[in-house]
Amino acid sequence: MLPRVVVLGAGFGGLELTTILSESFGDQIDIVLIDKSDSFVFGFSKLEVMFGHKQPNEVRHFYKDRVKPGVRFVRTSVRSIDPVSRKVVSDAGNFEADFLVVALGADYEPSATPGLVEGGNEFYSITAAFALRDTLEKFERGPVVIGVTGKSFKCPPAPSETAFMLHDFLLSRGRRANTEITLVMPFGVPIPPSPETSAAILKAFAERGIRFIKDNLVQSLDPARKVAHLTDGSELPYALFLGVPVHRVPQVVVDSGLTNDKYAWVQVNKQTLETSFPRVWAVGDVNGIGTPKAGVFAEGGARVVAAAIIAQIRGGAAPAPYRGLGSCFLEFGNGEVARVDVEFLAGPHPTGTYQAPSLALRVEKDAFGSTRIARWFSRSAS
Repeated sequence: MLPRVVVLGAGFGGLELTTILSESFGDQIDIVLIDKSDSFVFGFSKLEVMFGHKQPNEVRHFYKDRVKPGVRFVRTSVRSIDPVSRKVVSDAGNFEADFLVVALGADYEPSATPGLVEGGNEFYSITAAFALRDTLEKFERGPVVIGVTGKSFKCPPAPSETAFMLHDFLLSRGRRANTEITLVMPFGVPIPPSPETSAAILKAFAERGIRFIKDNLVQSLDPARKVAHLTDGSELPYALFLGVPVHRVPQVVVDSGLTNDKYAWVQVNKQTLETSFPRVWAVGDVNGIGTPKAGVFAEGGARVVAAAIIAQIRGGAAPAPYRGLGSCFLEFGNGEVARVDVEFLAGPHPTGTYQAPSLALRVEKDAFGSTRIARWFSRSAS
């Protein structure tokens, strides 16, 4: 029988992992890629739709269009995971794996913040971000609060990007003078691993009249009074609240025993991303390795896991340890994009280098997206 690899989750990690294995083995391997969604959407594309730069149908990449040797895509919901036997139960049947990779990401829990569902808007889920397109078009005046509600969340630059893009959006419609923008974040600076990037963001905030409130979370909203309550006890009035919802471990992962709490990310070997169960790995946002929850880090982790699986099937040396390397593009407004390159696991402290905003980096960001779609969704990977 062919070796079977079951991959749960078709985001950055799942797509990169299955592409590498398909390239390496062709049809001499049985890869099952499972996801409950019908399509892939880049995280940054949600903001592009939200602010009217693209239509929803332009940013969806359908898994049915993906044809890779050795790979079967199964659209279904996972009901249980047994990491001991590497057995997965889903609505589409049961799957037993020689190698199991859990890449189910992080789920959102807006209800964990009192008042958010009733009186605010989260903008991290695809459905909510797309719906905000119409809400923003109708918004004309008053204070806007962009608030983080949990300490761990996807793409740490995204709230800052949202502030910049909202500034441009309102300015282009002649409404900026009638509005205020405040960003609430749990960090002392916008991008802690890169002081240079943080300084540039704070300078740009000051130039645009965007208020940055550091070291705080939005712990609740009062929809009747239209105020946000912060963890330091202060209040912020809002006419429009854009919230980063609390993130949590998917319940099916909690129930599997890979972790015992919905807010405790799966612990893995930092060098290999393997869990405490043999031949079971956790890749991307679902793990607690200490890198940001962003697609580029899931992609890097997938490469390490793919190399480990290849080595175990074919024999050979273990791959080099995961270093937590990643490059994040950051929307700065005015059509310009900056970039921060960070490394989290190679030294005693994370380090980051900064490239200033430019139109050239806009081209680079566009290429980042288009090359990955071509690689992951083409018939034969390039």
